[in-house]
Amino acid sequence: MGLITEVLLLPFAPARCSGWAIKQVLREAERVYYDPATVQAELGRLAQRLEAGEITEEEFDRQEDELLDRLAVGMRGGPGTGEGTAL
Repeated sequence: MGLITEVLLLPFAPARCSGWAIKQVLREAERVYYDPATVQAELGRLAQRLEAGEITEEEFDRQEDELLDRLAVGMRGGPGTGEGTAL
C-alpha cells in the first residue's frame, strides 16, 4: 500500500488491529481444540465417566465418535488445512 492509502486508512487502524487480534485468538483456540493431546485427555475423562456410571454406553459412544473425529482433524493439521501437525 502506498503512503496516501495508509494515511487515509489510519482512522480504521483500531478496527484493523482488533480484527487481527480476534483472528489470532480464534487460531489459538482452534489449535488447542484440535490438539491430539487435548482430545486424548478428553477421551480418558470420558472413559472414567462411563466407568463411574455417570453416562450410558450410548452417550459414551456418541461422545467418543465426536472426539475421534476431532482427533482425525487434529492429526491432519486442523480444519481447513491439508498439513500434518508439527508437534
